[in-house]
Amino acid sequence: MKKLLPIITFLLSIITYGQVTTIPTIPTAGDAITIVFDATGTALENTTGTFYAHTGVTVNGAQWQNVIGSWGDNAVQPSFTHTTGNIYELNITPDVFSFYGVNNSDTITEISMVIRSFNGSAQTSPDIFIPIYADGLNVSITNPTNGDNFNINDMITIEAESSINASLELFVNDISQQTASNTTTIVSSYTFTATGNQTIKVVANQGVETVEEEISVYVSSPTINESLPTGVTNGFNDNGDGTVTFVLLAPNKTDVFLVGGFNNWSLNSDYQLKKDGDYFWTTVSGLDPNTEYAYQYVIDYNIKIADPYAAKVLDPNNDQYIPNSTYPDLMAYPTGETTGIVSTFKINETEYSWQSTSFTRPDKENLVIYEMLLRDFTESDSYQDALTHLDYLEELGVNAIELMPINEFEGNDSWGYNPSFYMALDKTYGTKNDLKEFVDECHLRGIAVLTDVVFNHSFGQSPLLHMYWDSTNNRPAADSPFYNQNHNLVDNTSAHWGYDFNHESSYTVDFFNDVLSYWMTEFNIDGFRFDFTKGLSNTIYSGANNWASAYDGDRIANLKAYADHVWSIDPGNEAYVIFEHLSDNSEETELANYGIMLWGNMNHSFNQNTMGYSSDADVSWLSYQNRGWDSPHIIGYMESHDEERLMVKNLEYGNSNGSYDVKNLGTALDRQEAATAIFYGIPGPKMIWQFGELGYDKSINCESDITDGSCRLDRKPVAWTLGYDSDSDRLELFDVTSKMISLKKQFPSTFNTDNFDLNVSGLVKRINLYDNVGDLDIVIVANFDVTTQSVNPNFPTTGTWYEFFSETMLTVSNPTATLSLQPGEYRLYSQTESLSIVKVDISQDLNIYPNPVNTSFTINKITEKIELYDLSGRMVKKFNQVNNYQTVFDISTLSNGIYFIKFYTSEGTGVKKIIKQ
Repeated sequence: MKKLLPIITFLLSIITYGQVTTIPTIPTAGDAITIVFDATGTALENTTGTFYAHTGVTVNGAQWQNVIGSWGDNAVQPSFTHTTGNIYELNITPDVFSFYGVNNSDTITEISMVIRSFNGSAQTSPDIFIPIYADGLNVSITNPTNGDNFNINDMITIEAESSINASLELFVNDISQQTASNTTTIVSSYTFTATGNQTIKVVANQGVETVEEEISVYVSSPTINESLPTGVTNGFNDNGDGTVTFVLLAPNKTDVFLVGGFNNWSLNSDYQLKKDGDYFWTTVSGLDPNTEYAYQYVIDYNIKIADPYAAKVLDPNNDQYIPNSTYPDLMAYPTGETTGIVSTFKINETEYSWQSTSFTRPDKENLVIYEMLLRDFTESDSYQDALTHLDYLEELGVNAIELMPINEFEGNDSWGYNPSFYMALDKTYGTKNDLKEFVDECHLRGIAVLTDVVFNHSFGQSPLLHMYWDSTNNRPAADSPFYNQNHNLVDNTSAHWGYDFNHESSYTVDFFNDVLSYWMTEFNIDGFRFDFTKGLSNTIYSGANNWASAYDGDRIANLKAYADHVWSIDPGNEAYVIFEHLSDNSEETELANYGIMLWGNMNHSFNQNTMGYSSDADVSWLSYQNRGWDSPHIIGYMESHDEERLMVKNLEYGNSNGSYDVKNLGTALDRQEAATAIFYGIPGPKMIWQFGELGYDKSINCESDITDGSCRLDRKPVAWTLGYDSDSDRLELFDVTSKMISLKKQFPSTFNTDNFDLNVSGLVKRINLYDNVGDLDIVIVANFDVTTQSVNPNFPTTGTWYEFFSETMLTVSNPTATLSLQPGEYRLYSQTESLSIVKVDISQDLNIYPNPVNTSFTINKITEKIELYDLSGRMVKKFNQVNNYQTVFDISTLSNGIYFIKFYTSEGTGVKKIIKQ
């Protein structure tokens, strides 16, 4: 006996094969087939225009082979013919082999299909798979459909067909119900008298061959109402006694089942969740605490989702591309058992042992944040790779890292602003413990870690969306407690990212508060950058206010509530709340004065200066005082992930005068140094986009045409692979950036003073900083013109002033006497000579001779081991011998550039910087 398509588990999806039928009913690969699609109840219902099939076949077990054309190509992809109402037909001729270009010697077992509108605005989901049978005797149950749900005492009609005349017999739960001889059809009525899984089977016998098909349907049991156990929360709960409890918030739903590897992915009354108001829950026992299990919820028999509170999910389409080196021993997706994204849990997870247990977050006004896209910061897209570059970031001096979204987003290759699961770590960068180690190592170095959160919208894989979906209109359902049906920026489609959350719903607010608490308590995250906070309101924005920039009191209340929640999580060590708001100043002022920090985009103005153009060269908006704010809560930046890199425009559009040309690489980098001096000279927290300190000059857009935004989200080269760490001009910019950051952190009473004067509107700029506590006043001047210019430094006093970068001295008798500055020249003056030798090295009592180094050096301390690292954090040389003051360390084989020496002594360890030249 052979079994055809045995379907013995209860598998559900939003769109089922039941919406597609075929003529003939049991098609083979050698047949001409008519596919009949009923659009009723799908996203294509009542859609006008031609429907197209994005279609392929399963060949020799591999799905989606021999796909015809590419998505959206109406000239190539097959089209359906509209027959009547919501019925459409597609003819597969002359046979399946020929239509899809498959060799007759291969085996085709399925037609794969997504049906879409002519412009791709609507489509079926998930994928449709139509079975293709082998030649000979085959049998199929045509009614009911596998996975159908019924009530007790329902009478149904069971129908089955065979491909050729045979003796047919129908069974329900292995009890014969009907027989028929020498026929291709059989029909029987049946009344369900018991609840739970019911199997329906048809057997066809032709004398020499017997085949069968079996499906499963479910007969419902009423949901039991019972109070939630004390102390449980949404999602997976380990009760500590060998049992686990699952809790799902599902307002307006009736029945929920838990399915997974522990119950063969089938509906079972033992795994039907109990109900307590809006919550459903069940407690499970008898699980292996050392086994990782995959699971889903089945809601009202036709919705299947992964847990919205899952800490880890498996993706059938994308996990296969995550290398084992990034995520070792990733659990395999349960292919053939279920469909869609699944959540996982393991009772005995390997706990991370935190080394940093008393990290104190840097003061808000003293923050220097490094914005990082792990994908483009590391060569292997991983936390482990990023760990190797922390020495580099520590040398740079930043005291915070802001990670672009790291919760589960759609696909593996993304900026991350297309979120799907909010508490699941996206596996493309590594494991939970990898992230914890990264945070831990940052904290040990005094570096805070923030992450982006995207609460304005989610994308289509979100389980919160799937729970309440209007398939007819292809949008969130009217009864969704989480989403608006339509975007509130009604006429600005440029701001229609994904699906818009209902920000006035208590369900939405509670969910996102849980998200914020989870990341801070589970991963010791120090704060959040909230993406597009102008969208966190249900106010309708249109017309002149279609970017939602005008004052909105409801939105302010929502945002303050989120900030209050974050601050309440760790009240003794207040976390950071940063908004990408970019609204009218009246609203930003209120938020800033509440204690919230806001992104301050100065990209255009600083780029005008670095290029050498006077229009829009005023950078005074970087000052919180110029905005009328009470405190320095503007996170100023010259570059971010959203803005073009300054160097790209310098090299493409830079101004010139005679032989002085900003388009020259060295000149452009020099002007970046001047911009850096002015940027850090204006009091307030700052942010750097990754590799800006090295003058990164690869466009945010397409390299071949920097005005072409089609490449905007594409991968960009990692700086370590471009030789930036051995380019002397780029290293000078790194050095200037590091020094300015060090000054800002080392002398906060000056660089965070509230007593300062800015003259920064033109190309010639001056900043006067007056020490709030001591007498360390600072004067910074810079010339962004392409000609020599004079500047009035407005020195506070006469006397001797020391220039920080050149380590030169200036005697001032007339404080307003002008200084002559060459194009791109900048200076920083103080009356403290020691300021010119500010050290960024960890070790103050170790000296290296000589430094810079030509071929070799010696050290003035006894060492047990020495390691040399390049700027990317890679160890390039190691000396294991004991140094007796006379030992010569030969580095003649190393390339010129900056290196870090990590030395080990009986007193401890330390790091020094050397220059090899």
